[in-house]
Amino acid sequence: MQNKGANPVQVEETSKKFNRSALEELLKRRYFYAPAFSIYNGVKGLYDFGPPGASVKNNLLQLWRQHFILNEGLLEIETTAITPEVVFKASGHVDKFQDFMVKDKVTGDCFRADHLLEQTIDQILTEQQGNLNEDQRSELVLLKTKAGSLSSEELAAALSKYNAKSPDTGNEISEPFPFNLMFPVPIGPTSKELGYLRPETAQGIFVNFKRLLEYNSGHLPFGAAQIGLSFRNEISPRSALLRVREFTMAEIEYFLHPQEKDHPQFNLVRDIELNLYPIESQMNDNGILCMKIGDAVAQKIVANETLGYFLARTQCFLQKVGIQADKLRFRQHLRNEMAHYACDCWDAEIETSYGWIECVGNADRSAYDLSTHSAKSGELLVAFNEFKEGPRMVDVIEYTVSKSAVGKMFLSKSKIIFSYLEKLASNQPQLAYLKKQMETNGFIEIEGMKLTPDLITFKQIQKKLSGEFFVPSVIEPSFGIGRIMYCIFEHCYRVRPNDEQRAFLSLKPSIAPIKVSVLPLMPKPELQAVIPSITDSLVELNISFKVDDSSTTIGRRYARTDEIGIPFGITIDYTTLTNQTVTLRERDSTEQVRIPIPDVAHNLSLLVSERFSWDYIRTLYPLEKA
Repeated sequence: MQNKGANPVQVEETSKKFNRSALEELLKRRYFYAPAFSIYNGVKGLYDFGPPGASVKNNLLQLWRQHFILNEGLLEIETTAITPEVVFKASGHVDKFQDFMVKDKVTGDCFRADHLLEQTIDQILTEQQGNLNEDQRSELVLLKTKAGSLSSEELAAALSKYNAKSPDTGNEISEPFPFNLMFPVPIGPTSKELGYLRPETAQGIFVNFKRLLEYNSGHLPFGAAQIGLSFRNEISPRSALLRVREFTMAEIEYFLHPQEKDHPQFNLVRDIELNLYPIESQMNDNGILCMKIGDAVAQKIVANETLGYFLARTQCFLQKVGIQADKLRFRQHLRNEMAHYACDCWDAEIETSYGWIECVGNADRSAYDLSTHSAKSGELLVAFNEFKEGPRMVDVIEYTVSKSAVGKMFLSKSKIIFSYLEKLASNQPQLAYLKKQMETNGFIEIEGMKLTPDLITFKQIQKKLSGEFFVPSVIEPSFGIGRIMYCIFEHCYRVRPNDEQRAFLSLKPSIAPIKVSVLPLMPKPELQAVIPSITDSLVELNISFKVDDSSTTIGRRYARTDEIGIPFGITIDYTTLTNQTVTLRERDSTEQVRIPIPDVAHNLSLLVSERFSWDYIRTLYPLEKA
């Protein structure tokens, strides 16, 4: 059933007409990106960005900083990519950060099991379309939706049922088995200490929580952000920038009280409409719900205001950088695909010729991360909440440890235990966790040493306190920058009417790699002499430009600047020499206005920042006839 107040809509299937190969050929030919180490035949899943690609990426990150860090008052940090194993032991990544893999029984080639199932289903839906009834088709579509959340046993059963084979050879495949996606890195010359290249930037924020809280004068809620490289040893990298082994992430960790997840600015986004694809809709094949985020939170479709706030802000950002609104949805993770740390998660998915692509994860990570790092390190990763009504009686947990018995049993290692316990003096959440562990298991474990009730005991008493320590919950928006870039390229790819050879990228001026081209009509000295007066004024206003004074026709030069998404072009012609005006061309419409040289840089600055629209410029200056 649809939720009350929602407007169900069906998102159309990906257009079969989109020429993906033409776009990807353009991106590689104009060196937006290219396979890394190509002179040595390259390495799958590794790409280098060329000048226009690097510029688009940098512009995208700068807009992300402005949209989130500046507007939300976030604390930006930078932490190391190499991380000791103990951190990922505590976070659960060593044990749980894995995908299921199958092997070609003859060649030994490896494939991700859920992707192979998805490909097999797509093939069945295409080749047997006329032979499938509606129930069979619905079953296959639903199974494809759930493929990433299936257990090893469920994947094995589905792959067997639909007779999945190795995609390259048609050979039989093995049973699915787990494969950890982290890159191990030995640290130091003896290689005794093991580390990993981080698969996300989040842990660097969590382990620095105490310093961040102190920097923020102990106040919650607050958010921290980090932009940096992450690494995942993908089983079968594919689809260009969409599945790679090294990529840039931009992540926010927003810390707040577990019982106070309202957001102070939620009213600013309450009426923004989002395409939501919640669990119920996925399980019953009900389609997308188009509804206001305020209604979604009120109906508990989205768990809380802060999570809803970041969903809305994420949508605003993606549309600002060029993602089409009708090709954007937020899909809720099914319960059995939820990450080990999350209690709710919504992926911002963008539709491309590859299908729906997860580009932003928005997770309520609860108090998982700080709790596990507190437990593993013994460090106090908590915040203090002063009771507004004044001191009150509160249940607290205290422990009693037999130092002599602990010392006798663990000898020199007992110092580790005592140091750990001393740090827990005010950590009531962690003491509650240890008390529960003792009641459940009959022992607690500290740095691999088991303490039984004859060594340590816990009891609950009442004390009069002015406030309480608590482990904050975390709301995490996590952006995959490379994936967003590729989706932007697809959504901005255009072909001139009646001329399929003239393709261009309709990039937003704010993220375009170069903002303006400077083009003398012909490579004549008198026209080239005007260039410095224009480019100097552009430099003063930090407007990037590209001069093309080659002998190629002006039409061909327009076309090649359009290909890399340059939104505006300045043409110097012979009229320039008589009245000090130039033409200013807009890429998408190809319209031109004639504008005095002293006005060019200022107006371009307003156009690039999108404070002025091209339609407004047309009211200020006369259109030039084509």
